[in-house]
Amino acid sequence: MTNKNSKYNGYWDNIATLLKESMDNDVVFDTYFLETQIHEITENNIIRLEVKSNMDKMVHGQFTDLISAAANTVLEGNYSIEVYSKDELEVLIKNSKPKKVNMKLDLDIDLVDNLLDKFTFENFIVGESNKESHAASLASAIRPGEFYNPLFIYGNSGLGKTHLLHAIGNYVKKSSKGKLKVLYITSNDYVTRVVNSFKNNSIEEFKQDMYNLDVLLIDDIQFLAGKEKSHEIFFSIFNELVNNRKQIVITSDKHPTEINGLEDRLISRFYSGLSTSLDSPEFEVAYRILEKKMEQQMISPESVDPDVISYLATNFSKDVRKLEGALNRLIFFAINFGKDSQITMQVATKAFKNDHKKVNDILSLDSIKETVATYYGLTIKQIDSKNRTGIIVNARHISMYLVRKHLDISYNQIGQAFGGRDHSTVISAYDKIMAKLKSDTSYQLAISEIEKKILVN
Repeated sequence: MTNKNSKYNGYWDNIATLLKESMDNDVVFDTYFLETQIHEITENNIIRLEVKSNMDKMVHGQFTDLISAAANTVLEGNYSIEVYSKDELEVLIKNSKPKKVNMKLDLDIDLVDNLLDKFTFENFIVGESNKESHAASLASAIRPGEFYNPLFIYGNSGLGKTHLLHAIGNYVKKSSKGKLKVLYITSNDYVTRVVNSFKNNSIEEFKQDMYNLDVLLIDDIQFLAGKEKSHEIFFSIFNELVNNRKQIVITSDKHPTEINGLEDRLISRFYSGLSTSLDSPEFEVAYRILEKKMEQQMISPESVDPDVISYLATNFSKDVRKLEGALNRLIFFAINFGKDSQITMQVATKAFKNDHKKVNDILSLDSIKETVATYYGLTIKQIDSKNRTGIIVNARHISMYLVRKHLDISYNQIGQAFGGRDHSTVISAYDKIMAKLKSDTSYQLAISEIEKKILVN
């Protein structure tokens, strides 16, 4: 068990030896703790551990008491444990670097761009729900200030707005080899800097720093609403940058006209560029996002049943954060309660059993039938009938599949509810839809849309 930081090699080796004994689980230890490193031991007795992925961080979090006990034995002190992924440590190190001292204002745009390296265009999954915003963002990054200025991206939380802002900044930073000045800033942080500037009588210096930017990326502009002084300063910065063909990209959870408390003159400036929206990811995009997240966490695709990924993509696709949270929850459950290395639908069902209860509370067999019938322009009577027309058979099979998937109803009960059919007919219908979902994108999209309507209703 080696450590890149030789200063702490001996410490961690001894801690790890005690930890392995106290855990009494060689499989977990060998899988998640062999590459752990001590990044630093602070003056106030905090041991900061570096792990290779968020998955490793999550597992370590379950054993912090044991790690702390082992560390206290080895180091003969009272130490607490903090666990960081490699990406998190990069941000921590960046933010802890000494900044230039400005007697008037604690602001250093030249040194800190606030960009997160992990957000790039390469790892942004593109689909129908976000392709316009992605294309506009890429164009703005390739030719800053020349195409869409300002670019205004809006949509609900967790859909990728912040990812696109950082992707633009990272692209510009790399392509210009650091020659262009880029700043990512949240509107809350911007307001804080404006307030501090007024307190320090250095608002002109702040404005000049902002004027010197080549690309300004401001997140969650809706929080600027109602803040008069910040409005005024931003209006000045906005005009200066746009007039000098410097790129501005803004995000919000709402369309500009829907943000209460935002000045009309600022809204009109936003209209001079391009506004694009982000929607909830469709099934195909959600599926690919999950694959990417698994790759980042170094989870082998062979260890997860494809039906499980389909299940997550169908049921947790409202936003990317929910997808990632569902995946983390599933993996955590599989690590702690799974009986083998394969994550199957049986494991997923147990991991999300509470979610099933919530679904059952709002769903009924009739509501599923009605939603499917409406989607295909049919009636419930047609779905229950003996009619063998293609579209009716397809809708019937999908209805049976969704009832079986979401409701605790036997095959026999489902058959009776669909015109008195035999249970074998229901099983056949379910298997047919499952098979099509694995390869037919039209089925994936249709069922994803139907399920969204079911849960909304």
